[in-house]
Amino acid sequence: MFTSQGPTLRELAVQALSSVERGYDLLAPTFDRTPFRTPDRMLDAVEETLADREGSFDNGLDVCCGTGAGIGMLRRLCRGRVTGVDLSTGMLAEAARAHPDPRVDLLRGDARALPAALGDSYDLAVSFGAFGHFLPAERPALFSGIHGSLRPGGVFAFPIGAPIPPTHPAWWAVTGFDAAMRLRNAVWRPPFVMYYRTFPLGAVRTDLHKAGFTVETVPLPHFGHRPNGTPHWRLVLARRDK
Repeated sequence: MFTSQGPTLRELAVQALSSVERGYDLLAPTFDRTPFRTPDRMLDAVEETLADREGSFDNGLDVCCGTGAGIGMLRRLCRGRVTGVDLSTGMLAEAARAHPDPRVDLLRGDARALPAALGDSYDLAVSFGAFGHFLPAERPALFSGIHGSLRPGGVFAFPIGAPIPPTHPAWWAVTGFDAAMRLRNAVWRPPFVMYYRTFPLGAVRTDLHKAGFTVETVPLPHFGHRPNGTPHWRLVLARRDK
């Protein structure tokens, strides 16, 4: 839910009519008080699962780090440096205020063309809540850049939800949102790319394999199971081949 300290409807409307970069610059000061911030419950579940399965890591990378919700998790999981990359200078400024740690580097960059300075120096890369900003045709560049930032054997981890059945009210909500965004982008420039139904696990797995990852998924039981016994959420572990 939105809080009284969060953005106003007018501010959200201005954001929606801006580019992705400009929109998040405008929203940055109040972003953490919106429902769009990744919940701590999800961050804790991912951290617990990674710690149980992988132990600790040397260096960590948060792709599309926003205001830094995932950086605290990386600081606990990683012994070395932690880097956050985001397109929005406003969001990076909020992340810097939240994490005044000399081990944390924050870089402005487009995730579809990650800064060459990153090199292949990371053991863990994560991303939360950002994949709706990438069209399916952009996934190969996104995944290739992340693959190139990891050392051999490094892991790219992110949560992914089970498909929502059409019988559920949420299906109609996200389908309606995506339709409204497609209409907005057809008649207004610059575009604001944000879709909820363009990141299905099957297609994502295929693109990860093509980028050079070995892919497995593990359940996140913290969020329960569907009637057929499958989990509502899984953690994707895409490992760079050695």
